[in-house]
Amino acid sequence: MSFPNHRPRRLRTTPAMRRMTAEHRLAPADLILPAFIREGLSEPAPISSMPGVVQHTTDSLKRAAAEAVELGVSGIMLFGVPAVRDASGTASLDPDGVLNKAIRDVRAEVGDDLVVMGDVCLDEFTDHGHCGVLDANGYVDNDATLEIYAQMAVAQADAGAHVLGPSGMMDGQIAVIRQALEEAGHQNTALLAYAAKYASAFYGPFREAVDSQLKGDRRTYQMDAANRREAIIEVELDLEEGADMVMVKPAMSYLDILADVAAMSPVPVAAYQISGEYAMIEAAAANGWIDRRGAITESVLGIKRAGADMVLTYWASELAGWLKES
Repeated sequence: MSFPNHRPRRLRTTPAMRRMTAEHRLAPADLILPAFIREGLSEPAPISSMPGVVQHTTDSLKRAAAEAVELGVSGIMLFGVPAVRDASGTASLDPDGVLNKAIRDVRAEVGDDLVVMGDVCLDEFTDHGHCGVLDANGYVDNDATLEIYAQMAVAQADAGAHVLGPSGMMDGQIAVIRQALEEAGHQNTALLAYAAKYASAFYGPFREAVDSQLKGDRRTYQMDAANRREAIIEVELDLEEGADMVMVKPAMSYLDILADVAAMSPVPVAAYQISGEYAMIEAAAANGWIDRRGAITESVLGIKRAGADMVLTYWASELAGWLKES
């Protein structure tokens, strides 16, 4: 290129010019709101490490879902925190348990105006905090866990979930859940596979949000942060097994993975902006170190730019409100 024939700044001269030439845009429909409901609460409980996020009651969760509809948010991903846990996470199968009841309540509130999603994983429901059942040596038993996931998925579909999010990173989980749903008559229930979910230091605040009982770590089943090519293997396996959508989690430190997956995936790709990403921006903004609204918007736009068709973010409703304003 030769100057002055080429002046890229010409396309940055005014806000209208920048809007017109923007390569990527955010819209409320790109967003999914993760939400927590805790059994036994009489009022919403703030999560100290995630300012502005709460553990919901039934009433506050329904209000949050209704607000998301009004703001144009596409979906809500529900996580349940039970009052009683055991080694097998049996509360996850109770039709009247906290998560299955929440799915029914939210569907009754919003119908099909919001895509209601359920987290298919045992970590919130086990007294050891792992995503599956343990064998005699304390190792997560993959195949025994799959049997419970199948039952859990059917229970959530029975409750009215439009989409199920198997997040435990067990080998074969999509195939087993898909077969169970077909046999139970839930052919139209979609699967959003947590296909490339990494063992991350940035999950910390989530552990508070779900009152995690975890001791140790999840490195024997969640992916190693050092591995890039392996993510494509995981995605390909989930696609072969019947995933309707795939996810990369976390987002911030894994944008290269997200770009790789987006480049090869024939199905929609999601990314989860996780609790630690949220907490860092909120903390920096509270200290006056960064512009909160600008940082939130830029962080989510960066995830979209890397290839995500949809973004799970705790700012979904707030950001959707800003986007509607502008």
